[in-house]
Amino acid sequence: MPNNPKAAKAIKWLLPLILLYFTYRMALLSWPYLAFDDRVAFLRIKQSVVNIPWWKAAFYVHVFTSIFLLLAGFTQFSTRLLKQYPGVHRTMGKLYVFVLLFLSGPAGFLLAIKANGGIWSQLAFTTLAVLWWWFTWQAWRSILAGRIKIHQDFMWRSFALTLSAVTLRSWKWLIVFVWAPPPMDTYRLVAWLGWVPNLLLVEWWIRRQKTE
Repeated sequence: MPNNPKAAKAIKWLLPLILLYFTYRMALLSWPYLAFDDRVAFLRIKQSVVNIPWWKAAFYVHVFTSIFLLLAGFTQFSTRLLKQYPGVHRTMGKLYVFVLLFLSGPAGFLLAIKANGGIWSQLAFTTLAVLWWWFTWQAWRSILAGRIKIHQDFMWRSFALTLSAVTLRSWKWLIVFVWAPPPMDTYRLVAWLGWVPNLLLVEWWIRRQKTE
C-alpha cells in the first residue's frame, strides 16, 4: 500500500469497484447458461463430456455458485463492515465457506479432471481446486479455534484463488491481444496464470504485513 494517505485511500475505494465490475462481467458470462443449452458458449467445446451427468452437474454448480463467492468475498475484507455489522460479516463468511467446501470446490475439482489442454491444464486446475478447498478449510478451522490472524491470512489466500475466475479471463484477453497464439496454447498458459500470480501476490502481502 502506498505511503501517501490520499493514494492509499483512493486505492482502497478503487480496487473494490474494479473487482465489482469484473464480477458483473462474470455474471454476464454466466447468464447464457441459465438456458441449460448444451451448445452455449464454453459448452460448445466440451461436447465430448457434456453428456456425462456428473460433469454437467459439476459445471452448473461451479458456474452459478462462483458468482456468489465473488460477491460474498467482498464482505469479508471490509473493516468497516466488520465493526459496524459483525453479524453480516459472520453470516456471509459462513455461507462463503459452506458453498466453497461443499459445492464450488468439489465441482471445480471434478471439472479440472476433464479440463481442456491435456495434462498440464488438468494439473493446473486440479492444484487450484485442491488449494482453494484447503485454504478455505484452514480459514474455517482457524476461526473456530480463535486464531483470528491465521484465519484472515487463509481467507486472503482463499479469495485470491476465488478471483482466478476473473484473472484467468483477463490474462486470456491480454495474451490473445498481444500475442494471439493458438487457442489451446492460450488455455494452457492461463490455466496457470489465472491463479499462480494471485497466490504469489497475496503471499507477499501477508509477509509484508508481518514485517511492518
